[in-house]
Amino acid sequence: MNVLSVENITKSFGDRMIFQDLSFGMDQGDKMAIVAKNGRGKSTLLRSLMGIEPLDSGRVVFRNDMTIAFMEQAENLNPDLRIIEAVFDSELPALKAVKEYNEALMSQDLDEMERLTGLLTDLNAWDTEAQVNQILSVLKLDDPQKKISELSGGQKKRVALAQVLISEADILILDEPTNHLDLDMIEWLEEYLSKSRSTLLMVTHDRYFLEVVCNHILELDDETLYKYKGNFSYYLEKKAERQEQMQSTIDKARNTFKKELDWIRRQPKARSTKSKYRVDAFQDIKKVATTRLEEDELEIPVKMERLGSKIVEFHKVGKSYPNKIILNDFSYHFKRKERLGIVGANGTGKSTFLQMLTGNAELDKGKVVVGETVKFGYYSQTLLETDNDKKVIDVIRDIAEFIPLEKGRQMSAAQLLEKFLFPRNMHFQFVYKLSGGEKRRLKLLTILMSNPNFLILDEPTNDLDIFVMSVLEDYLRAFEGCLIVVSHDRYFMDKMVDHLFVFEGEGEVKDILGNYTSFRQKQIDAKRDKQVLVARNASTEPEKPVVKVENKDSNSPKKLNFKEKIELEQIEKDLERLEGEKEKYTQILSTSTADNQELMEAGIKLKEIMDSIETITERWMELVD
Repeated sequence: MNVLSVENITKSFGDRMIFQDLSFGMDQGDKMAIVAKNGRGKSTLLRSLMGIEPLDSGRVVFRNDMTIAFMEQAENLNPDLRIIEAVFDSELPALKAVKEYNEALMSQDLDEMERLTGLLTDLNAWDTEAQVNQILSVLKLDDPQKKISELSGGQKKRVALAQVLISEADILILDEPTNHLDLDMIEWLEEYLSKSRSTLLMVTHDRYFLEVVCNHILELDDETLYKYKGNFSYYLEKKAERQEQMQSTIDKARNTFKKELDWIRRQPKARSTKSKYRVDAFQDIKKVATTRLEEDELEIPVKMERLGSKIVEFHKVGKSYPNKIILNDFSYHFKRKERLGIVGANGTGKSTFLQMLTGNAELDKGKVVVGETVKFGYYSQTLLETDNDKKVIDVIRDIAEFIPLEKGRQMSAAQLLEKFLFPRNMHFQFVYKLSGGEKRRLKLLTILMSNPNFLILDEPTNDLDIFVMSVLEDYLRAFEGCLIVVSHDRYFMDKMVDHLFVFEGEGEVKDILGNYTSFRQKQIDAKRDKQVLVARNASTEPEKPVVKVENKDSNSPKKLNFKEKIELEQIEKDLERLEGEKEKYTQILSTSTADNQELMEAGIKLKEIMDSIETITERWMELVD
């Protein structure tokens, strides 16, 4: 059943065309995402669908009986309301009825309560308040009586998301729903939206999110919409095929163009009708032949100062605030080419740790020693701050007109901007006209230009499109200095880091070898093992006197009960997983490229795995027997 029809819509700002003659539709239950480079009009498209931005032409038709909830990238909440009031500030029938019922309850209006009791029953909305409390709890909005004006930007974003989710509208339209969520929240939201019956249209740069949640991808490129029926992996595969076909078409057109150009030059000015037709066709060929497929290349060969033997050392560092411990006797020595990810719930001290590292926060005890050759490049979550009359190229020229490169070469500010995916036509554009993602990309460029050898990226993927993130990953893989990443983008984190600091609160920081996905899988396995243990203990009953009964079938095998069957199935899965891990660490021990530290750690892990295999194999044999 079709719930949304978009027919030949066009939108421009002055002489800048955002999109032209776009058409697509959505059926009930579709989970669709729009992807595009920053500044190509994703948010404008969503706002146009909602009627917030007027269209130049075309029309948008929603099915009449559908309820719609929209979350914008910039939240628009009444600062005078409390969180719980903002969440219920809706015209959706169920939320409106719950809000009115609570008001009637407060005023003891019995007639109104009786009327609303019937309405809540008809709307099946009695459990709405419980759902509200659950969603607020997951999004860590623990004080529902707090005023919106007292919240941080991230908290306001989560209130806006809660409004939309609680509405349970037929159609959800979400602009960057994962921004300002921690990793646990994102995983919960993934599961929630995957199971939701709502039709979903969203803009997001979280590639795991696109992979798990979406079954349709729309790519907005060159004012045109390309449609892919599948998840993110399918989209990447089919986009590559489309670009190959397009390149083949361009190559053929260029060959034809050379022949036709030669014909055009040789023909006299007076031409027959047939010749004029060929001239007109020549213009179409020329348009295709001169097409250039954009390549996402981020090549920044900026010269980096070499790191010395001493980089950064933490010596028994302690830091706390009233009612909150950040670090407790924390010690660590950073090594060359360190690639560290930092994870932890909001408020556990990740940002404070970075400030202590860079000398911007005082210590309660201990010391942080920074090597003489270390030059920090700190990319924070704040937007680029500049004058309104500043142009893009001026931001770079303020740092340097020419940037020194390796081997004594240099590059102009304009050339560097092009390398960082700012085409010439954007160089003299005012910075305030850039999209949020373009401003972040420009800020990142200014930091990299400062020639750091210790790079700290605090949520670098916020508002950056998937194309820029892909080429940023290519650059960072070749980066020879130390790298610290704080990010809610699991895909980015997995590709960039080789170990994690896990901030668990109360001053506890664990150093975990591996990327985020392996860490998360260990958490899930540990939680499952604990649940199995609890279930096993709960099923244990006090021993009863054994009464022997003569039975001719006493030697027949005893049947497994339901819980034992579940336990046996789980053990078989665990054995398969452990055998895979055993093979992995065995390979590390047998490779000649591993260093001593890796070999030692692999040996410890392999012994732990072998012990686990032996223990659960004994239990498996008991159950099988």
